[in-house]
Amino acid sequence: MPSTEVILTENVPGLGAEADVLKVRRGYARNYLLPRGKAHEVTPASLRQIDALKAKRAEREARELNEAEELARRIGKARITFTLETGETGKAFGSVTAQDIVNRLKNELGAEIDRHKIALDRPIKDTGEHEIAIKLHHNVTAQFVFQVKSADESRERGAETASAAAEEPEKKKHRPFFRRKTETK
Repeated sequence: MPSTEVILTENVPGLGAEADVLKVRRGYARNYLLPRGKAHEVTPASLRQIDALKAKRAEREARELNEAEELARRIGKARITFTLETGETGKAFGSVTAQDIVNRLKNELGAEIDRHKIALDRPIKDTGEHEIAIKLHHNVTAQFVFQVKSADESRERGAETASAAAEEPEKKKHRPFFRRKTETK
C-alpha cells in the first residue's frame, strides 16, 4: 500500500501529537488529515516549521499538566456524600457508578471528567467511606474520598428538621401540569 509522510499540527488520538513526523496511508492523509488541517505534507519548508510546532506542543503539554494538578488538588479537598436506598438488612438497592461520580463532580466542582478515567472496579453498593483513583493525566492521579450513606439515616435526620418545619405551614400551591383553556366571550 502506498504511504506518505506527514507532520501532525495537532494531537490526533491513536496516531500522535503535534510535531510528530509519521508515515500514514496516502488515502488517510488525503481524505482526513490534510482537509481538516490536522497535518501538513513533509516538505523542506514544513520541516523548518517543525520547531514552532514542537514549542506549541510543549506549551500545550505544560498547560494540561498544570490544569490536571489543579483539578487533582480540588478533587482531593472535595467532600461529597452519596445517598442510597437500603433495605432492612442494610443491602443497597442501587449503586454508585463512575457516571454518578462524574455527574456529582461536575455539579460540585464544575470539572468535566471522562468517566473512563475513574478507576472503579465495580459499582459501589455498600455504605461507608470509599477512596478511588482518578487518572487525570499520564503523570497526575487524584485520590477522591467520598461517603455513601443510607437513605434511612438521612430520613431520620430529615424527620427532626421536618418536625421543626411542620410548625410553619406551607403555602405552596399545586399547579396542574395540563391547564384547561378558558373560553372568553
